[in-house]
Amino acid sequence: MNQIYRWLGTTRQNMHQRLNRALKGAEEKEQLKVILFQVREDHPQMGCKALYRKVNPQTMGRDKFFEFYRSYGFRIAPKKSFKRTTDSTGVIRFPNLVTGRELTGVNQVWVSDITYYEMNGKFYYLTFIMDQYSRRIIGYSASYTLSTENTTVAALKMALGRLAGDGPVRPIIHSDGGGQYYSKEFLNLTSGCLRNSMCKNVYENPHAERINGIIKNNYLKGYHPTNFSDLRIKLKKAVYMYNYEKSHSAINHCTPIEFENQLSKELVTLQ
Repeated sequence: MNQIYRWLGTTRQNMHQRLNRALKGAEEKEQLKVILFQVREDHPQMGCKALYRKVNPQTMGRDKFFEFYRSYGFRIAPKKSFKRTTDSTGVIRFPNLVTGRELTGVNQVWVSDITYYEMNGKFYYLTFIMDQYSRRIIGYSASYTLSTENTTVAALKMALGRLAGDGPVRPIIHSDGGGQYYSKEFLNLTSGCLRNSMCKNVYENPHAERINGIIKNNYLKGYHPTNFSDLRIKLKKAVYMYNYEKSHSAINHCTPIEFENQLSKELVTLQ
């Protein structure tokens, strides 16, 4: 192998560094597709230059971003019935294990998504993981960039604390086809303790899409964060208020925490 590296004019270390950069770039591109479709729905007339400044991609320069942007037809004004689907915005790596599944308790299905939050003319990225049965947000993160480490990995590390001492429980983690959900770092965390599931279009992940809107529009919009540090503080408050104060008709008009406490009491009674 060393002879091959010498023939290529490089070293093993340099080759691995180049491969890692390429993988990071591919992951960001896949999630950028998802974000671009979200932004286009919310800001149909936003130009490419303005979007580049707001998104601030880490692995591509302005010209590459413009080429990437145009490759999805964003120069043409979208129709009113424009629909964002993972088929055109992501790569499906795992089958959908959730559709048609009847849930009977917590830690059976976790749903997750990444969304953007616009503040002071820039985009920041919010990642949520929610227990579908109890509606409780069990993991979240805020990030400057779409890096896996600061989005899905950060949120998942928080959520995994929920499984401590639960024995052989292996929840399904359901998401779209964004690159952060099949990155090496993310899959290393899910290996052995979670089952990966991905949707083919936005309609197969409605709970995650809904939580994005609730936190952004019902909480953060009213909290008016002023900078990234403040956003993280306000996000923590929003998640707390959602989990402890917001009732849901789907869980007997309880808050997620109240509902989980009821389930725990019922389990103790049955034992």
